[in-house]
Amino acid sequence: MRVYITDLQAYNEGHLVGRWLELPVSKFELTQALSEVLNEGEVVSGTDNHEELFITDYEADIAIDEYDDIYKLNELAEIIDTLREDELLKLKLLSHEGYNEREVLTQGIDNYDVDIYDYSNDTSFTDIYELLAYDMVQEGLFGDVPTYLENYIDYGAIGRDLSYDYVEFEHGVVGRVA
Repeated sequence: MRVYITDLQAYNEGHLVGRWLELPVSKFELTQALSEVLNEGEVVSGTDNHEELFITDYEADIAIDEYDDIYKLNELAEIIDTLREDELLKLKLLSHEGYNEREVLTQGIDNYDVDIYDYSNDTSFTDIYELLAYDMVQEGLFGDVPTYLENYIDYGAIGRDLSYDYVEFEHGVVGRVA
């Protein structure tokens, strides 16, 4: 997670003073970086008592507001750094479906039941929902299908039906909240 923090008073006085922070960092490093930005803002604008910072840009897997608590973001970044790739996809799906990422991370991502199928490495031109239908038939989710009947299955039609329950939330990745 990266955030660009900006001195609010310097900004209001017409000066863009800030820096990118790569989170997570230690509390000491974070406090020092914030102080440096505020001190630089005082020097550049020629005024004293700069106290407020805001976030003007970010690169993260969660939505960030300009007035988010940077210390809490640092704690969230620590949690996100421990997530496996499948858990990160789960977080992205939940976020796409309107769940609050912070609540999900606080409550524990394993408390949410989701189905995710990742076709991002598939190089065929097959419809993603048709691929999902094929996988579900192969997994036996529609019961045992004898081999001699497999050629008669309309995977496109099954895929269209699955598209009502599953959503492509990232290129080549579909999922649903169960």
